[in-house]
Amino acid sequence: MRILFIGDVVGRAGRAILSSELPKLRAAFALDLVIVNGENAAGGFGITESICQEFLDAGADCVTLGNHAFDQREALVFIERQPRLIRPANYPKGAPGRGANLIETRTGARALVVNLLGRVFLDAMDDPFAAIERELDACPLGLGCDAAVIDFHAEATSEKQAFGWFVDGRASLVVGTHTHAPTADARILPAGTAYMSDAGMTGDYDSVIGMEKDEPVRRFTTKLPAGRFEPASGPATLCGVAVETNAQGLAVRVAPVRIGGKLAPARPDFWG
Repeated sequence: MRILFIGDVVGRAGRAILSSELPKLRAAFALDLVIVNGENAAGGFGITESICQEFLDAGADCVTLGNHAFDQREALVFIERQPRLIRPANYPKGAPGRGANLIETRTGARALVVNLLGRVFLDAMDDPFAAIERELDACPLGLGCDAAVIDFHAEATSEKQAFGWFVDGRASLVVGTHTHAPTADARILPAGTAYMSDAGMTGDYDSVIGMEKDEPVRRFTTKLPAGRFEPASGPATLCGVAVETNAQGLAVRVAPVRIGGKLAPARPDFWG
């Protein structure tokens, strides 16, 4: 299976490059599964129903979220009727929506997609390690699904790495999101799980993690807010990770993806 995961889409600039590039990527590389993290898509904070549909129309099979999942209040409602929008599975009991779903790909394969929140330097949610045990026990790789992708939305690289080792051999891909800076550690762990500490953001890198520079710099230097954070609106880079799996659902190839904008380009050579 050919899988493309696209990191946190930030604001209008991120949405524009996703809408432009994803249909071309989907067609050129015969992608089986595309997952997009959309938790910063609406002005940098949360997602709306129309934006979620925009991503699905562009070629995403599902959209994951994170700590800004419900910043747009309408998400509390429409997530219940949109099964392809996935919020963190370790939200407390009673949260609307779902933290995992079995997605049927265009080729008829079944992909388990799970979203989880880390607990280091973020508002503490339920234990993500216990949550993924439940999800993988309910839908084991190779039996319940043909691929399993985990979006681990977390601040601390140590927590992300520990999580990757925890599920090695039981998932196709563990990819970190949230920090908005692509890491250089895409690799396949010994038991066959592809791992990358952070996919990076899909947005304007002439910024501070996707936001116009002046307000973050001001807050760091004066400790005083003077305005709202606004998404940077320059040319964006689409960032993510590409994975190819075998018949058992384990990774055989992994590579970063970077298209457009300020960062050096990267495309998986194993896709031609």
